[in-house]
Amino acid sequence: MALDDDIQFLSTIGLFEAFSAQHLRLLAFGAERMVLRTGRELFQEGQSADCAYIVVSGSITLFHHSKQGRINLHSISTGAVLGEMALIAQSNRLTGAVADTETEVIRLSRAIFHRILEEYPELAASLYQHISNNLNEMVEQIDKLSSRFTD
Repeated sequence: MALDDDIQFLSTIGLFEAFSAQHLRLLAFGAERMVLRTGRELFQEGQSADCAYIVVSGSITLFHHSKQGRINLHSISTGAVLGEMALIAQSNRLTGAVADTETEVIRLSRAIFHRILEEYPELAASLYQHISNNLNEMVEQIDKLSSRFTD
């Protein structure tokens, strides 16, 4: 896809609602597109996270390893953002992620993201609010799934 197509796609993602066309252009320019074949792991549970991924097409299942084997937790598809916390802080992956079908993702590095926030600090407040809301939703989902995480 062309840079303009990536910009258009990123403009549909809620995390970037406060980004102008110029901000999105910088983000898209520093992004990397990846195609995952069916069954390929995008990342492993516990792995250090230095980037976020946005699903462009296809679907990905998030999973947890337990003594009983791999437990599938949730499937996501086009427009989903994986690992948005990794954009702002050092963290580890809470789950693993594997492609259910051939899947295309955009990889956004923390370094590029930080550079944009340094150049445009007004975006930080909007991102803080968005990520805070998503974190609250994630905590609620984890609470609902907590019994599946016990070994």
